[in-house]
Amino acid sequence: MDREREPVDDRSPAGKRETGAERAGRTAGLAATVALALWALSGPLAGRASAHAGSLGGSVASATVPTWLVVLTGGIVVGGTFLFTTLLTDHEAMRGVNWWRFALSTPGALRRTVRVAAGAGSVALLALVVWTGVTGTDDPTRDFAILFVWAGWWAGYTVTTYLVGNTWPLVNPWRALVAAGTVGLAATGGRLADAADRSLPDSWGVWPAVAGLLALVWVEVVSPVGEEPRLLAGLVVAYTLATVAGGLVYGAAWFERVDPVSRVFAAYGRVAPLQWTDDGLAVRLPATALTEDPLPDRPGEVAFVVALLWVTTYDGLVATPGWETAVEPLVDAGVPALFVYAVALLAGFGLFVGVYRLAARRIRAAADTYVTAHAIERWFAPALLPIAAGYHVAHFLGYFLGLSPALVAVTAAPLSPPLNTAVAILPGWFGTVKLLCVLGGHVFAIWVAHSLAFELFPGVLAAIRSQYPSVAVMVFYTMTSLWVITQPYGPPPFV
Repeated sequence: MDREREPVDDRSPAGKRETGAERAGRTAGLAATVALALWALSGPLAGRASAHAGSLGGSVASATVPTWLVVLTGGIVVGGTFLFTTLLTDHEAMRGVNWWRFALSTPGALRRTVRVAAGAGSVALLALVVWTGVTGTDDPTRDFAILFVWAGWWAGYTVTTYLVGNTWPLVNPWRALVAAGTVGLAATGGRLADAADRSLPDSWGVWPAVAGLLALVWVEVVSPVGEEPRLLAGLVVAYTLATVAGGLVYGAAWFERVDPVSRVFAAYGRVAPLQWTDDGLAVRLPATALTEDPLPDRPGEVAFVVALLWVTTYDGLVATPGWETAVEPLVDAGVPALFVYAVALLAGFGLFVGVYRLAARRIRAAADTYVTAHAIERWFAPALLPIAAGYHVAHFLGYFLGLSPALVAVTAAPLSPPLNTAVAILPGWFGTVKLLCVLGGHVFAIWVAHSLAFELFPGVLAAIRSQYPSVAVMVFYTMTSLWVITQPYGPPPFV
């Protein structure tokens, strides 16, 4: 018989219960840290950012139907999906769907060979990106570094992580460099600090990755890193030095708790129908891997999931006419544009976190449970990942497809790219594809939240009542996302 799970201990890794004041203080500290880092970067990064690499929504036609109708319809679809899932109350049947898998094992020797070859190839690509960034052309549509990093990797490769699983540990060039450095030091008698005498403080949790993700997206939005190959090469070199140094000192914990790129791909990978295991592959239904385990009980875990959802929204928001209208009076009054962008990034992140935490408290009240609100936050946070993935593919797919011809042509001869590269013009109906991607992500999110509610709360009524606040939050996220992607595109103004 199903019964309500034992309340999850709402304590820090050190065993001390974290108070609301302590959590607020840590959040404020994160905001201050990110703001200071953004201010320090504002000088060297100031410049025209018209090739805003993340958005480039102009390659995709805006929706031809009225915005209000699109937004309202999206909210209705999410609400209607919830009403449909409330009819599915057979817990064992839901488990049968969520726990179905087909395992594909591969020989250990083959996995090791592929890992070594993939690592070597990724390091070679990293070197090629830096080389072409430093020595290549100033035309971003002909430069291998620009096209590969933004169109091929951040847009195209990221999509594969929630379609075919997280292959990043296999092709991560920085992890390969760390592994080679560790072996080299061991062979020469060198010694790295091990987990016993140097480890990341438990109280940090994954907040460094949260700060890193916010900072990276801010740099991508406000700087010309999407159109200046040398600036991109410098950023890649700096990130490489920091990541390899951190990996050598802290080992795998660095990639698990600090490196924002690794955490982004790991989070998206949980949505995929292919899950990579120690023995090979497991084929599952999409997003069902999210129904098995809550997030680890570490500070910042929920915040990272919310940040992943927010940064893509922010990336599109700053390219809308509404953003320019709102920001123009501040800039005209003398407020630095870079400061405005930083404050908006942190304020929006705080709003998204606040809305989610409020929903967790309302879930607790609706279910009339003794499970803590903090535990509920961790339990239901995986349901946000399909939303983030759906909005990511809607945001970046057109960008990837539009620049794919240029990427293919330049990749064929990265050191001597062709003088003219083609850009694909997408049909007008592609705007509908973007809308379907957003709505599809929310449909999967409703199913995940529904399954998680039945796993946590006893009986049918408590599980269904508990979903009312989460559905309200999803409607909020849906309508926000749909409004953004239906707006005409323009480069981020004033930067």
